Amino acid sequence: MLTHIPNLLTTDQLAHFRKRLDATDAPWVDGRVTAGHQGIHVKQNQQIAEGSPLAIELGHVVLAALERNPLFISAALPNRIYPPMFNRYESGMHFGNHVDGSIRLLPGTGDKIRTDLSATLFLAPPESYDGGELLIEDTYGTQTVKLPAGDMILYPASSLHRVNPVTRGARLACFFWVQSMVRDDGQRTMLFDLDNAIQRLTATNADEAARIRLAGCYHNLLRMWSGL
Repeated sequence: MLTHIPNLLTTDQLAHFRKRLDATDAPWVDGRVTAGHQGIHVKQNQQIAEGSPLAIELGHVVLAALERNPLFISAALPNRIYPPMFNRYESGMHFGNHVDGSIRLLPGTGDKIRTDLSATLFLAPPESYDGGELLIEDTYGTQTVKLPAGDMILYPASSLHRVNPVTRGARLACFFWVQSMVRDDGQRTMLFDLDNAIQRLTATNADEAARIRLAGCYHNLLRMWSGL
């Protein structure tokens, strides 16, 4: 399931992010430092150094926004979130076809996180750069994603995906992975649809007893499918 989450960041937050990321002392490094075996051969971009004060500062803002976003919570059912990272693609840079690694080591902890979902939060207006589209292979073919600044796309980390070459300007984004309480994408999709249906029924004051029964089904399915 691909989920578009609009307006995750406010205009003021985006302006702050751009100011900090465009600063001359921003710690940009070769993006291949965090690439896996397959990614290192097809990845050409820059990243803010993982674990740097800037990455931690901006990452906390993203995490706080995620915690307040009901659409993200409903779609991801998050258990753990990898610390948000930040990348930049300038002219000629791209990321070829790849599948994200299934397990990542949480920096400085020794703990591991299973990457059920990948997320890309766009930080640059789409009109400010050419190319740089995120292409995701799913059940219905190839989906092309290039969203307004502040919007995020959430998709299964098992998907084959790539970033087209940038031909003008700079594509800035935040990216991270989510370990969900529900590992299976099909089960998460069913729970997401059920949650949305319950919310719509609640908004229209539909039959209360029926809504209670449906809410019970939702939580019993979550209890059955969660890996907690």
